[in-house]
Amino acid sequence: MKRTADKNRPSADKIAEKAMSGENISQFFTNKGEMKPAIQRVNVDFNVDMLKELDTLAKELNISRQAVIKTYLRQSLDQHYLASKGSAS
Repeated sequence: MKRTADKNRPSADKIAEKAMSGENISQFFTNKGEMKPAIQRVNVDFNVDMLKELDTLAKELNISRQAVIKTYLRQSLDQHYLASKGSAS
């Protein structure tokens, strides 16, 4: 069953207007959401050969170069964490 917007619920713009005028808008929030950590942009230098490898892999996986970098970096960090956790025992 498809959910439809509640006709009595104001739009995000109307809620924003209420907030700007100083009205209490807490009734519109359920506290069931999840806060996402802020994203910070960084610059990384790669040599041409590495970029070619990344681009080839991205094409094979049908994802962006950025997605390849993020995925492999996440895997590497996870492996490092697991290795350091295992050696601490």
